[in-house]
Amino acid sequence: MKLTSALLLIASANAVQLPFAIPSGVKSALHSYGDSISSLRDRVHLPQFLKNLADPIAASPVLSLHRSLVEIPSVTGNEHAVAVWLADFLTTNNFTVETQAVGGFKGDRLNVFAYVGKNRTTHTLITSHIDTVPPFIPYKAAVSTIYGRGSNDAKGSVAAQITAVRELVKDGVLHEGDVAMLYVVGEELSGDGMKAANHLGVGWKSVIFGEPTELKLAKGHKGILLFSVVSQGKASHSGYPHLGINANSHLIKALARLDDLHLPGSDLLGESTLNIGRIDGGVAPNVIPAFAKADVAVRVAGDLDETIVMIKDAVKGIEGVRLEFMDVAYGPVELDYDVEGFELTVCSYGTDVPNLKGDHKKYLYGPGSILTAHGDNEYVLKSDLFEAVNGYKKLIKESLWPTKRVPDIIEGKGVFDMKFAHPEPEPVSVTAVKVTETLGMHAPKHPKREGFAADSEL
Repeated sequence: MKLTSALLLIASANAVQLPFAIPSGVKSALHSYGDSISSLRDRVHLPQFLKNLADPIAASPVLSLHRSLVEIPSVTGNEHAVAVWLADFLTTNNFTVETQAVGGFKGDRLNVFAYVGKNRTTHTLITSHIDTVPPFIPYKAAVSTIYGRGSNDAKGSVAAQITAVRELVKDGVLHEGDVAMLYVVGEELSGDGMKAANHLGVGWKSVIFGEPTELKLAKGHKGILLFSVVSQGKASHSGYPHLGINANSHLIKALARLDDLHLPGSDLLGESTLNIGRIDGGVAPNVIPAFAKADVAVRVAGDLDETIVMIKDAVKGIEGVRLEFMDVAYGPVELDYDVEGFELTVCSYGTDVPNLKGDHKKYLYGPGSILTAHGDNEYVLKSDLFEAVNGYKKLIKESLWPTKRVPDIIEGKGVFDMKFAHPEPEPVSVTAVKVTETLGMHAPKHPKREGFAADSEL
């Protein structure tokens, strides 16, 4: 078999989902032959197009990074391996990298914080999470689609964000002090990674969050409220129910009332939704149950305090029933979407946006759809990953040099939120830079473009 033919066959076997099964003997021979070819390729210089044929994923920076991330299991609580790998990858690519220890589970869990040069205080932050929901699903690439746990939520965002930053740095668009990257653990459970990031000792003017939004810019997303309904009864023989108190019966009554609630909503996010996700009660059919419990999640579209009051009122007066609220609770989240060129959407899921404190602009964007996240067939389109790289580039550049908001900045209605006198005529870039320097704020460098004076002309 000629070398080129062998490489093509290996590429087909590894990168394309064939409509028929390859016999195990043939597959074993192919992999054995492929291993020898890989070994040969390591020793012999091959043209790049042959390397690309043998491993088409490796030919793409975003796809190869995405594959490496998805191949490492990182279910919430077990993120150490992917964090260490990512920190090493970013260091190898000339970023300054810090890791931040995060507690809450057994084992070492790390947030990864990276930036250009020595200045850890930047104008913009781009961020997502490296943990996934269980169970781990191995990486698999088809012609146009990539499957695997986290391929969509949210390692697709992580790979696209890092690739966007790398390309902007390589092209000389980004410089030290412009953008930092933050990849956190724990988003899928309690947000403990992003909460820990509040202690990094830095703040930003704009933060770009990565989640699956179908490449649309989100206008807002629902909040969340988690609680348990606990019913305490008294056990007895089922033949003599008057001697006991049926915890299940009382729980059912409470859940029926909750299920009939019409909770506060909003014009932007629509209706709040209540899901009775898990029920547990009793020990046997011939025993009056002494204990029962249900776990409930509310996707909050309206006022959080009003929602909580309505839930408490609904179960009042039911014997033995009480509510236990979890620490995870926040109301609707409003987002920034003042960048042209994106379709807009609203999201019914929660994110790490409210867990990062600070008076910064908040953008939410990413590849993939939440409708395929968390399932047993989670996937993302390759085309989404490519397009997301460009989308993140646009958001980064607009966060640093906002084309639409420059007149507002001059009038004091933009990020500086103040009015000031300016001479006539008013060169835009001169005034904006001088005001920034006066306020002691970071002034990101920007490339020369239409309507702006070059630095040498200031």
